[in-house]
Amino acid sequence: MTKASPVPKHLWIVGILTLLWNLMGAYDYLMTQTRNEAYMGKFTQVQLDYFYGFPVWFEFFWALAVWGGVLGCVLLLLRKGLALPVFAVSFVSMVITTIYSFGLSDGMQVMGAMGFVFSLAIFLVALGLVVYARAMRGRGVLA
Repeated sequence: MTKASPVPKHLWIVGILTLLWNLMGAYDYLMTQTRNEAYMGKFTQVQLDYFYGFPVWFEFFWALAVWGGVLGCVLLLLRKGLALPVFAVSFVSMVITTIYSFGLSDGMQVMGAMGFVFSLAIFLVALGLVVYARAMRGRGVLA
């Protein structure tokens, strides 16, 4: 049995901050899925119709993206090598939902430029987590 590499301080910083980030996404997902009136009340009727009209396959990939991000962060903090494939599945799922939202439906019109910019931020964080987990696994930090 080989000894695991010491845990770099940045792993805790990255892990905790991105867990909080992904928990915000999980909260958004839950509030949308449960159609929470207080949370969803900030959206226009057009936006609500768009969100509530997602196809089932889209919601499947949305769930994989969101919950994969949360699970990946927990696995990262636990120093598990499984974090990398979980982040990868989450990232690919997010890419699929983004392609649908901005390329195959009227998501840009409904959510506007700020929705696109926020989606871009989500994309960059998700990609960053895949790259980071791969680097940590390569250094022997994740077992």
